[in-house]
Amino acid sequence: MYYAIMGEDRDDSLEARLQARPEHLERIRRLQEEGRLLLAGPHPAIDSGDPGPAGYTGSLILAEFESLAAAKAWADEDPYTLTGVFSSITVKPFKKVLP
Repeated sequence: MYYAIMGEDRDDSLEARLQARPEHLERIRRLQEEGRLLLAGPHPAIDSGDPGPAGYTGSLILAEFESLAAAKAWADEDPYTLTGVFSSITVKPFKKVLP
């Protein structure tokens, strides 16, 4: 089943986000290589694809896991979680309907 992993950034997280980004992306690429990633990306803090110093307010990952517990465990080990970029994380089952 798919799960939505929604991380909310703490205030002033841009520098920490940039430092943890390579490891964060590597974990997501592994999901993609395994055929489990539906989509992933950040939420810009402003209405722009490149928010510059405004940074981001969080991220969304939609991926397949064997259970809710497995998805939560994966999210708990994410570099953005471990380095404090995310102030909170929500993990929910997701049912893909379209497209």
